[in-house]
Parts: sequence; structure tokens; C-alpha cells
Amino acid sequence: MLYNAFYDFIRCETTRSAHTVLAYKRDLEQFRHFLTAELLHNDDDPTKATYSDLRLWVSSLSSQGLATTTILRKISALRAFYSYLMRHHNLQSNPAARLVAPRAPSVLPAFITPNDTARVIDTMDAFSEDFEEARNALIIDMLYTTGIRESELIGLKDSDVDTTRGELKVLGKRSKERIIPFGQELRQMISHYRTLRQQVPVATANDEFFVRVNGKPLYRGLVYKVVHDTLTGAGVVSARRSPHVLRHSFATDMLNDGADLNAVQKLLGHQSLATTQRYTHISYRELQKNYKLAHPRALKKEE
Repeated sequence: MLYNAFYDFIRCETTRSAHTVLAYKRDLEQFRHFLTAELLHNDDDPTKATYSDLRLWVSSLSSQGLATTTILRKISALRAFYSYLMRHHNLQSNPAARLVAPRAPSVLPAFITPNDTARVIDTMDAFSEDFEEARNALIIDMLYTTGIRESELIGLKDSDVDTTRGELKVLGKRSKERIIPFGQELRQMISHYRTLRQQVPVATANDEFFVRVNGKPLYRGLVYKVVHDTLTGAGVVSARRSPHVLRHSFATDMLNDGADLNAVQKLLGHQSLATTQRYTHISYRELQKNYKLAHPRALKKEE
């Protein structure tokens, strides 16, 4: 089956992340359902789909009120799928080649202020004797202190975490490896967590750094819940309370405190400097806000 062959291909022979592979699979299964259930393509053959069929699906996505970024990802999945069919299954023409993607909105990343971050950290007990409590505190602190992605945190191996050198070896997008330094406080938290982890049964042979109480590795929903519940419990007011918000906060605080843009790019693992520059817009917005609040001639006073 062509769909399954493509799923195997992107999982085993490309550098796309596991998260992207799962997202593409969900997107293409939705497209497949649209072809068979809505357009009545009874033979379930994607090579017979036309440009018009693809446009109808994209239009249906828009009518459902999906976010532009979501639609863009689904179009990306279609393009990757049909490019694969052309290269590996002799498809003669690519119906996805002429798809016009909607323009993505320019949205600044959500972040929380240093005061909020400090309040969050104060609510946690990283040196608790309770394994889950100490692990959850370490998850929050590591996400904010190093700026790593949620998927990178889940994928950390025990051998990747070097407390002697104070370094994390992180495998990022497209299997690119980078080294992230960390300080003494995080070293102590890691050592304490490792001590408690010795009491957890070994349920996996994959050398995962972070595990659950049953010894099995973390998963995305659990990490999201840990972050969301901790930020909510600390009274953080933000449009989003997710692991990525802590990554955004790391970058914003680094730049606000004078870090070099290129250095922050390397720490975040961004391929393009333009991606990192989004955080300078946040910094500038904060400067504008403080200027308007503090300077006597920034705003005209009403008489």
C-alpha cells in the first residue's frame, strides 16, 4: 500500500523528527478519508487524485476554521507524499506541485516574564524525596535553563547528560546534534534525580534519562501536563502554558540580558538566523512598553 510505504520511508530513511512523521501520517490519513468518503474514490489509489481533488481538500480544511499553520503543514505532507510517489513509484505528474499555500500569519512566540519564571521555580521542590515531584521540577528547570524542545527532552539518553562537564548532548531536528552547557544548580538537580531514579524499575533498555515511576519513558502528553499544571498552579497568566513557552522564554531572556544572537541560534538549534530573530522582536516590544511607561515625554498627558 502506497500510504504505508511512504510512512515507512519518512520514518526510516529521512531525518524528519518522530513528531513530524506522526503529524504527516495523521494528515495523509485525513486526506485519504476525504478521497474515499467525500469524493468516493473507491479504489483508494492516491495516484489517481487530481490537482482539483487536492484543492477541494485544502478548501474543506479552510472551511473548518483550521489555523493557517495547520493547513500549511497538511499541504507540506501532501507535497512530500507526492514527491515520494514520483521518485519511487513512477508517478508521472505531481498534483500537489501547483497547490498555493496560504500566507502564514506573523505571530510572535508566547513567553513568560522572568518574574513569572522565578515564581514557578519557587513553587517546585527539585530536591524532594518523592521521585515524581523531583523529576517534574527537573523537567521544568531543564526546559527553561537549556531551551531544548519537548521532543529533545523526551529523547535524552542518560549518556547525553554529563554533569562533570556540565553539558547536554541534544539530537535536534533533522538529526542534528548540538551541545548545550548548563550550570551548577542544574547539575545538583540532575544528580539528585539520578539518585532517586535508582529506586525505579528498569522497564526499558534504551538508556532514557527521563522515565516514569514504572521505568518507562516519558511521552508528549505527560510532559505537556507537567508544564501546564505547574505554570497554572503558579498563577502564570499566558496565552499558552506549554513546554515550548519555556523554550521561548529561555531565548527571550537570553537576548534581553545581552546574549549574542548567533550564540542563541546555536543553543536553540535553529537552522536559520531569521527564526531566532523573532525573539528580538519580542525584546523590542518589551523595550517599547517600558519606554512608554517610564519616559515622561513618551505619551502626551491628557489635560
